[in-house]
Amino acid sequence: MTSKRHHKHWPDGVPHTLEAPGGTLYDRLEAVARRSPDKTAIDYYGRATSFRELHQAVLNLAGYLQQHLGVARGDRVMLLMQNCPQFIIGYHAIQRCDAVVVSLSPMSTPEEVAYFAADAGAHVMILTQDMLPRIDAALTGGLIAGCVVGACADMAGTDAQVPLVAPPEFVREPRRPCDRVSRPQLHDFAGALAAGIEPRPMDSGPDDLAAIAYTSGTTGKPKGAMLRHGAFSLGVAQRSLWFAGAPECSDLIVLPMNHVAGMCAMNQAVCEGRTIVLLARWDAGAIPALIERCRIDRWAAVTPMLVELMDRPELAQHDVSSLQRLYGGATAMPAAVAREVRRRFGVPFIECYGMTETCGSSHMNPPQAPRLQCGGIPQINVDARVIDPVTGAELGPNEAGEIVMHCATQFDGYWQQPAATREAFIEIDGKAFVRSGDIGHFDEDGYFYITDRLKRMINASGLKVWPAEIEACLFGHPAVQEACVIGVSDARRGESVKALVVLRRAAAEGASSQSMIEFLRGRLAAYKVPRLVEFVDALPKSGTGKVLWRQLQAQHETGPRP
Repeated sequence: MTSKRHHKHWPDGVPHTLEAPGGTLYDRLEAVARRSPDKTAIDYYGRATSFRELHQAVLNLAGYLQQHLGVARGDRVMLLMQNCPQFIIGYHAIQRCDAVVVSLSPMSTPEEVAYFAADAGAHVMILTQDMLPRIDAALTGGLIAGCVVGACADMAGTDAQVPLVAPPEFVREPRRPCDRVSRPQLHDFAGALAAGIEPRPMDSGPDDLAAIAYTSGTTGKPKGAMLRHGAFSLGVAQRSLWFAGAPECSDLIVLPMNHVAGMCAMNQAVCEGRTIVLLARWDAGAIPALIERCRIDRWAAVTPMLVELMDRPELAQHDVSSLQRLYGGATAMPAAVAREVRRRFGVPFIECYGMTETCGSSHMNPPQAPRLQCGGIPQINVDARVIDPVTGAELGPNEAGEIVMHCATQFDGYWQQPAATREAFIEIDGKAFVRSGDIGHFDEDGYFYITDRLKRMINASGLKVWPAEIEACLFGHPAVQEACVIGVSDARRGESVKALVVLRRAAAEGASSQSMIEFLRGRLAAYKVPRLVEFVDALPKSGTGKVLWRQLQAQHETGPRP
């Protein structure tokens, strides 16, 4: 049964239900460009692009895609680049063509790009020149018929304009001419904009497919989650009410925009007519200077970013008091880190929870009543429950099970994978709920807490151990900067708990594996305490800051011998 227990903690003035707005994200961009044409839409290393310029670039690129590359309604078009204005232009131009965005991680290998192209049936790509080596396999295999290639430098400022925030090398690299003799598939991005071709009228509406977002899941090849225009538009409307803010303020975007988390932050700023202060990639030392110089008001971050930032001397050297909203999800926020973030920034970290399949967040902490290490309460129009992952039976408060959600922003299934689509949903009370694969519970107030991934549980002598609980405890140690807990094979116990720890530079001296174990023994049940603690220089992460625990699990498969 749908619960309303969380309504007593609802933000003031925010409705409990909301009708999905009509139109598309492009319609919102067009409206902002008409309303505030001269306002800065994108600040990229000191180079400003106005909403008028952004809108016109979108129209010009859309016209070029239609006329010269044959992009038509329903076609899938890939985006492959680091964060840059060209991504924002390409994203909206594809949708302006009534086509479907397939955004790829810039960390994709040539083999992965070829897989995505084949799986999505995408024959056209927009990319930046630093990504050209990634498309060799797709080009030689005949999967890609046309590419529009841009240079980040064309729309970036210089070191002189922003002396405290130097662009990375690939952003500074001047545009290279496209070699159309040996590679006739290549088209110049700047030339496409300069052609000034007017696109055909747009026909897409809220129920049409806007994007295919690939998600790795837990096993097998990545699957493409199909997301509608209406899901994106409704998500923007929900978050605009939840995080009401003045349009004259700026949003800092450092999350990769190819991922739904960064994509939603981008959409939010564009639709609200706010300035996006954009970084090509994460740069902890630059963040305090950017917040001060641009008077950043809102920033979506993930825990590893904030952990690193807390250890940087630059944070104390700049005025960061303009920041009013600091929020994020993807990885758990340890209580010790959250307290330090609030002390240093003067605002709480607002944790949220969601997934690609729900087009971003489905849960968010109310700004006036956030709780630590908590995914928050179900957002507008979200029906969230906890079920027994085996029987499907619905569970009550403080009973651990799988979190499932039914919401108007949920995906339409996985692209050309009907079996995986069926497995992704469960019917409750006649409604299709998305299965999250996450274990958690809700309390008597309706706040949801995420314990861990269903498939990440460690079975130590028959006892269930959730790595996230141990990681959160490790973060309370003054010498710990980052931690990842994995299960390793153990002939006697089946699995043993192992912790991989990155130490803070200022507190590393004197730290030992045994001291870490003793620290945890006073805070955890004996069977949860790691038998092994190993210090490492760094933890591998995805583009969104998630620690790649499966990779670490494979590298450290063998544990202690009896």
